[in-house]
Order: sequence, then structure tokens, then C-alpha cells
Amino acid sequence: MTAKQGLTRCAVLVGPQGGGKTTLTRAIIKRTGAKAPVFDYSAEAKSFAMTTEPNFARCDYLGDIWNFVDCPGSNELIQASEDAMRAADIVVIVAEPNPERIASLGSYFKFLDDHDIPHVLFVNRLDEVQVRVRDLLQSLQAYSERPLVLRQAPIREGDTIVGAVDLVSERAWRYREGKQSELIEIPASVRDREAEARETMLDTVADFDDALMEQILEDKVPASDEIYDLMAQELREDIVVPVLLGSAAHGHGVTRLLKLLRHEAPEVSVAAARLGFDKCGEAVASVMRTMHVPHTGKLSVMRIWKGALKHGDALGGGRITGLLALNGATRDKLAGAHAGDLACAPRTDALATGDVVIDGQIHKQDFAGSGRAPVYSLAIRAKNARDDVKLSSALAKLREEDASILAERRPDTGELLLRGQGDVHLRLVAAKLKNQYNIEIETSPPTPAYRETIRSGGDHHTRHKKQSGGHGQFADIKIKLKPLPRGAGFAFDDTIHGGTVPKQYIPAVETGVKDGLACGPLGFPVVDVAVTLCDGQHHAVDSNELSFKLAGQQAMREALPTCDPVLLEPIYETRIHTPSDHTNKVHGVISSRRGQILGFDARDGWPGWDTVTAMMPETGLQGLIIELRSLSQGAATYEASFDHYQELFGNDADKVIAERKAEAGGR
Repeated sequence: MTAKQGLTRCAVLVGPQGGGKTTLTRAIIKRTGAKAPVFDYSAEAKSFAMTTEPNFARCDYLGDIWNFVDCPGSNELIQASEDAMRAADIVVIVAEPNPERIASLGSYFKFLDDHDIPHVLFVNRLDEVQVRVRDLLQSLQAYSERPLVLRQAPIREGDTIVGAVDLVSERAWRYREGKQSELIEIPASVRDREAEARETMLDTVADFDDALMEQILEDKVPASDEIYDLMAQELREDIVVPVLLGSAAHGHGVTRLLKLLRHEAPEVSVAAARLGFDKCGEAVASVMRTMHVPHTGKLSVMRIWKGALKHGDALGGGRITGLLALNGATRDKLAGAHAGDLACAPRTDALATGDVVIDGQIHKQDFAGSGRAPVYSLAIRAKNARDDVKLSSALAKLREEDASILAERRPDTGELLLRGQGDVHLRLVAAKLKNQYNIEIETSPPTPAYRETIRSGGDHHTRHKKQSGGHGQFADIKIKLKPLPRGAGFAFDDTIHGGTVPKQYIPAVETGVKDGLACGPLGFPVVDVAVTLCDGQHHAVDSNELSFKLAGQQAMREALPTCDPVLLEPIYETRIHTPSDHTNKVHGVISSRRGQILGFDARDGWPGWDTVTAMMPETGLQGLIIELRSLSQGAATYEASFDHYQELFGNDADKVIAERKAEAGGR
């Protein structure tokens, strides 16, 4: 097993919150002989007591340069993990040995499998394991399309794991606190289990190599170097997922992970070919992350795939004004960046996350379109009205950093909605607005887009007359109202004969009617109504367009309350995606939120997952993601699209109407 010298590579660490990614990253840096940098230094990370944005670390290990990216573990911040994984040579999934939290790894496995990104599974906190490693892997395999290949067998003394056997070299190590492990003889108590685990490993690897399969069938023992080389090839091709064991907090298994990364992780050219950059030009880089830093400005973190970048190189219509190496809270100047490097370019207003730079030319990509769909919303407003313009600008910058954030003005309610991945995500956005842009916001649940309609029709006569000296105002109209089928909207017609209402005034009546439907007797816009202008009168001097428009408005105010108005609520077709073990719980959540279950089926392309389809009222979607994650160890999610309006009756309707009247009275 040999390693090329002088390589520069990027490894990204991902996994659920609490799994120990940051601890493992620090342990890796220390094991290389370098000083671990300061991570989680932002005001938000300190306030929320968690990783809120990727931590970058750079070190040298036996002549190779490594860039490590420690990603946030909160399932609400997974966008940052996905952006980083796209730019990785190899990804390390850090998992806890807890069967109840296995489902939370499903999204990571799915993303990596779909994008053909080589990855390793590191089972952390092995000192806390309460289950057999074999059973744990069997449960994990349900979420991975690639075979999970256990590379180590644990050595136990009683209920405690004190070391591990490398299944390829068949050498054993005893863990030592904070130090490299000690080489020992394989204990007799482990030999049978080690032999069985090794046979399973070789059988899995041989499924993808005929030569190894032939050796196994002939009872030949393949050389360790041959197995290592074959495993490295299968990892580079993303055929299998090696599984290592350890405890980052105690330094156990860290050296073994480092050695695997050094000897088996693919070179940058492999990832470049996967992304189609191998034939794009002499120098190719892409933007993996955008940061807006107070007193510094915009920074673009770039992965160099081919060639090199340096100060003064062309960048679109401008020049690169410097390159920085990111290492925790520090940014060190780089003379140049070469293939494999991560480098940060300051003052790069022309660049956005996802953009590709080929020989100095910027090729724009739709980063925003790759963002995760929002699943949680809040209505927001600046506490200080003078900050409204600043708020829009700040939100645009935060959107550049995180494509899973969306801010938009809702046309049907007029509210500015901040959309994201959950309550923590949006509270983090609010904290950044305050800390970085000095903007404080107020939040509230979004107002559902209620409507109202009528159950019955009728005839109505309205006369608008106003005399104030000189020309007055006069309009007399007779209209007929009738309900339309749900979703039909609004229709206007006239049956005027003999010029009782001159033709030039009929459009004014329609405009007035539409204005009158903007707020019905229950306090909401009126839909699914047909209005026919049947007759009327006009005055040769006092009639005009304004008079007939006002008559149309007045007619709606007077007629709608007599037509049996009813409240309508928006209904969304909702698809809830959940690990199969939690499907029954999801059914209960839907029912408790007045939803109607339409059915469920296996989630397409997601082993071990179901999709439950339901019709949900908009109010039932508020906070839905929080409850779904609570019952599924953070794994479940949903997507919803507006489908139709339906009548809301009883106490629920009375409460909505009363709240609307109270709001109107308070204005």
C-alpha cells in the first residue's frame, strides 16, 4: 500500500448534531502534529452553543496538504453540508452508535449516493456503544445503496471496547487515552469473530472484482497490499463504503482514519472528472461557499480543480486581489492556490456560490435553484421602520450564503415571509441580522390566506347619490349574485338593454364590484362569485364613471351579507417523507392537524423510507416540521403545494372571524 507525496485534498465531515464531528476534526488536526484551530468562533455559534456554519481547517500530514471542512450537524442547516459535499474529494459521515438515531443519517447517504461522492462511515463514541457493531451496521445498511464494509473488529473486555483489529492487515491495537494506539497480539477471545468479520469483508469486496473472487473460491489468501489497493479503487469509484470505529474524544481510531484518508481517498482529478471539470480548461475552480464578513466584505471560498490561481489573475471583468487559506478563525495569505486547494478570494462581488471559473471567465450557476425547499415560515418586520431598506439588502446577502433561506412578499396577505428549514434556522437568521447588520426584527406566525364565498345568490338594488353643489354623483344599479363552483374565481356580465346604464359606465361598475369583493362581510377576500348587472338608471348631468364605481362597491357591501357568506381555508397537497419505522406516528400527526390522509407508499429511491400523502389545511402546516422531526429523530420532512379552498365551519371558523374583527377594530 503506497501513497503519492505532495497531494492536496479536501475531506468534509458531516452527520447529525451531537455526533462529534467538531471533536473528531480537532483530534485529526492534533494527530497530524498541528495545533487545532479555533472553531465555532462566531457570535451565533457561541449563543446557540453549536456549529452554525462550516469550520475550515488546513494541515500537513506526511507531506500531503489536507483541507478539512467540519459541517453543522443541525438538520435545519444541512444546506451547508450539501454545498460542501459537492466540493469534496471524500466525505466522512460521523455517526453515533445509537440505533435510535440511525434514521437521521438517511439524508446524507442519499445525497452522497445520488452524487457518486466517495464516503467513509466513522462510528464515533464507541466507548458508549450498547449494541453489537454487527447489528448497528445491519440497521445502517438499510439507508445506504452502497455496501457498508466493516474494516475493523472491536476488542472487548467485558462491556468495554478497548481496541480494534484491522481486518485487512489482521493486526490489533489497544487504545491509549489521547495517544496513538499500541500494537498488540490479536487476543484469543477475538480470533473467531475477527475471522468471521474478515470473511464477510472479503466477500463484499470480491463482489466487484473477479480476480479476488477467484482467489477466495480457491481458498487462497490474498496479500494485504492487494486488498488495500482494491479497496482504495472501490472507494474512489464509490462502489463501497468503508466503516471505521473509534472515539474522537479519547483519540481512539483517529490515526487509522487518517491513514485511510491518506492512502485511499481519491485525488482531486477524480472529483474533477465526476463534476465534468476535467476537460473544461487549463485552470478551473468553483465557489463552494459565500461569506459576508463585517468590516471585510464578501468572501468566496473556492475549490481549485485544475491548474492554479494567484493574485492578479483575471476574474471575469476584474482581477483576483488576493488569496487566503482558512484555518479556523484565522485567514492566512496564500501566494497561490493549486489543484486540490481550498482558497478564499476577497472582494469578489461578481461571484456567487456554485459559480465556476474557467481560465478566468465566470460561468454562472443557479445556486439558488439548488437550495432545499423551505418547510417553515415566519412573518417578519423590522422593529425600526427606517431599517426596511437595510433589511431587504441584508436578507439578499444571507440568501447568497445559504440557498435554503427565502424571503418573499406574500401577495395575498402583504406579509414579508422569511422561509427556511425550521425554528432554529430562522432564529439563527434573526441573530445574524442583529449581530452583523444591526437590524432587529419582529416575528409572528404567517397569516393563512383565508377567503370567503357565498352559498346562495340573490337580487340587489343600490342607488348612489351625492349632492354637494354643482355637479353631484348619481348611479343606480340592479345586480344579480350567484355562487360559482369552487376555484372558478370571479365572473362579471351585464344584460343591459336600452341604455339604462350607458356602455361607458359598465366597466366602472365591474371595477367597483371587484373592489367590493376585496374584503367581504367576514373580513376576507371574496371568491367564486358571479355578478350580473341587470338594470339601472343614470342622470344626464350627475352620472359619471366614479359614481358607478362607487355604486358597485356599495352594492357588494349591502348584498354579500344577505347571501349566506362562508369562510374558506386553503388546503395543500402534502407529501410527508419519513423513515418507515415512524410512518404510523405520522398518521397521528396528520389527523391531529385536521388533515385527510390519501395514502402512503415506499419513497421512490429512498431505501427504508415511506411517503405519506395527505390534504392539509394551511394552519396544519404551521410548525409541522418541528413535530415531524421530534417524532423521527430529526429525519422526517415534507413538501406541500396549494391545491384548493374548502369551507371552514364551527368553532374553528368562529375563532378566525373573531380574530379578524379584533384586528380590524384595533387599526
